[in-house]
Amino acid sequence: MSRDLTTPPPLPAPGPGRDDAVAVVAFGANLGDREETIREAAARIARLPLVSEVRLSPLHETVAVTLDGPDPDAPGYVNAVALVTTRLAPSVLLGMLHAIEEQHGRVRHERWGDRTLDLDLVAYGDETSDDDRMLLPHPRAAERLFVLEPWLDLDADAVLPGSGRVADLAAGLRRSTDDRHGR
Repeated sequence: MSRDLTTPPPLPAPGPGRDDAVAVVAFGANLGDREETIREAAARIARLPLVSEVRLSPLHETVAVTLDGPDPDAPGYVNAVALVTTRLAPSVLLGMLHAIEEQHGRVRHERWGDRTLDLDLVAYGDETSDDDRMLLPHPRAAERLFVLEPWLDLDADAVLPGSGRVADLAAGLRRSTDDRHGR
């Protein structure tokens, strides 16, 4: 049986695609035009392939947190959270978030140091991962009001997989902060 070599063979039908999932991405910046950087990063995420929606929380101004704790003398942060509806695999999304950080001049010299842009993949649907390259959910998200409060702005019923309701986690952190400050 001969085949016409000028006509390519038919392509196989595409395999089943990944279903949409909602990824929770935390944003932070304390150098440069912080607000504009966060808005540009959210717009860049919205243009990624297989991303169908990005809902960005209101921006929150927060005190810088260093390895030694809160530092009111360091440049303050602007933080936000986005709910990203995507079919990208979590590892691919994380790689793209790192590329967006680099496009905004992110340099990783010092852990918890000043930065032009920080993008953390906090959660990806109900998926979990203990791979050192991609821990899901983010191991410290339940301890960070600067993640939980903007997340609540978008979803009052949010749940951090493995930790519980975001509203309860945030309330517990607020109580412990008040207790430490004698309020």
